[in-house]
Amino acid sequence: MSATSRKRVNRASSILRGRIMRSKRPLLFAFAILTLATPLMAESKYKVLHMFGQGTDGSAPLGSVVFDASGNLYGATGGGGAHGYGTVFELVPNANGTWSEALLHSFDNNGQDGIGPTGGLIFDSAGNVYGTTVEGGKSGTHCLSLGCGTVFELSPQAGGGWTEKVLHDFKDNGEDGYIPYAGLVIDAAGNLYGTTWSGGADLWGTVFELTPQAGGVWAEKILHNFKDNGEDGSSPFAGLVFNGTGDLYGTTWIGGSFGGGTVFELTPTAKGGWTEKVVYNFNDEGSATFAGITFDGDDVIYGTTTYGGISNAGTAFQLTHKAGTGWTEKVLHDFGDASGDGTHPSVGLTFAASGDLYGTTEQGGQWEGGTLFHLTRGSGGRWTETIPHSFGQQADDDANTPDGSLISDHAGNLYGTASKGGTYNGGNVFEFTP
Repeated sequence: MSATSRKRVNRASSILRGRIMRSKRPLLFAFAILTLATPLMAESKYKVLHMFGQGTDGSAPLGSVVFDASGNLYGATGGGGAHGYGTVFELVPNANGTWSEALLHSFDNNGQDGIGPTGGLIFDSAGNVYGTTVEGGKSGTHCLSLGCGTVFELSPQAGGGWTEKVLHDFKDNGEDGYIPYAGLVIDAAGNLYGTTWSGGADLWGTVFELTPQAGGVWAEKILHNFKDNGEDGSSPFAGLVFNGTGDLYGTTWIGGSFGGGTVFELTPTAKGGWTEKVVYNFNDEGSATFAGITFDGDDVIYGTTTYGGISNAGTAFQLTHKAGTGWTEKVLHDFGDASGDGTHPSVGLTFAASGDLYGTTEQGGQWEGGTLFHLTRGSGGRWTETIPHSFGQQADDDANTPDGSLISDHAGNLYGTASKGGTYNGGNVFEFTP
C-alpha cells in the first residue's frame, strides 16, 4: 500500500471509530437552554420503538431504517450482536403499540463475513435485503484494520430465518474501491449501485455497479474514479439517488473547485459507460457533506452540509436547475446560529406529506445530543426552522447522536435512528409524528 493510501486509510479508520465509538456528549445546564430561538414542540410526538445494547443485541445504528411491504422496519447496527461486529435487525409492530425486535444476522470477524455496517438497507422485488459493511470480507487487513468491506445480501427462507451471502469483497488492488460507508440503490433490472470512500484508480473513492450473473455471482463495474485534481469531487460518504431520467446523483465530502465537496451527476452513455459531471461546488456558504440529496422533481435538489455556513456548523440548502444556467444554490438554514439550535447535520432532508422538510443534526440542541428539526416553507421563498425534539434528555432516558436519514410511512409518521445513549447505551430506533 502506498504512503498516500495509508494516510487516507488511517483517516477513514479515525472517522469510523468516531462515528461508532463516540461517548455521550456532556449535558448543558446553562441559561442558554432557556433562550432557544425556536420553541420546542410537544415531546409526546416522539416515541422510542427500541433501545439497543442489551445482551447480544446490536448497538450503534448508523444508517436509516426501511419498511417492508408488511410495515415491518429493518436496519443495521455498526456494533454489538453475537460477535460484536454489528447486526441486521427487524422491528415488528405489536397490537398494543410496542415493537418487537428480531436479529436476522450477526456479523462475524471470520475472514469471510463483512463487519461494521454503517449504511441503510434496501429491498429488491423478491424481498431480499442488500447492504454494505465498511470493513471485513476476504480482503485481509490492507484497508481498515479488519478488511476493505463488502456488499451483502440477506434472503428469507421458507421455514423462517434469513441466509446471508457476501456478493462482493472490496479490494486494495489499485482498481477496486474500498470502505463503503453508505448503503445502496437498485434499478429496475436489479443492479446495485453504491459509493466507496477510498480506493479506485486514483485512491479518492469510486462509484460502482454490481450486476447479477448466472450461477448466483455478481460482477462489479467501476462507473467513476474520483480524482484530487481541483475539479472533481473526492471521498464520497453518502450514497446515490436516481433522478426521473435514470441519471445518478451523489455528493462528495471534499474536492471540487473550492475543496468543500461537490454534488455530482453520472449519466449513462449509449456505449454502456457513464459520464460524470460536477453540478455544484460547495464553498464557505456550506461545505463537507456526509449526506445524500433529495429531489423535488428533476430540477430542485435539497440537502445538508456538515460544515460551513455562518457558524461553520452546517447548512440546509436548495439547488435549483434552469436550462442554460446550471444549478443555483440557496441556503435555507444556517445551523448553530442561535442558542439551542442543532449543529453538524450528517444526513439528508426528508419531505413530509405537508411539503415541509425534516432532518436531524448529530450535535447541538437543548441537551447537546443532536436535534430533529423542521423546515417550513413561507412566503417569498423563506424557510423557518423549529426543533420538535432535542436528543439526549437524561430524564427520559433518550438516546443521542441521530445518524440515519428519516423515512416516512403512509400515515406521515417519521422514523429514524440515534447511535448512542439510551437505556443500554446502544442507541435507539424512534418514531416522530409531525
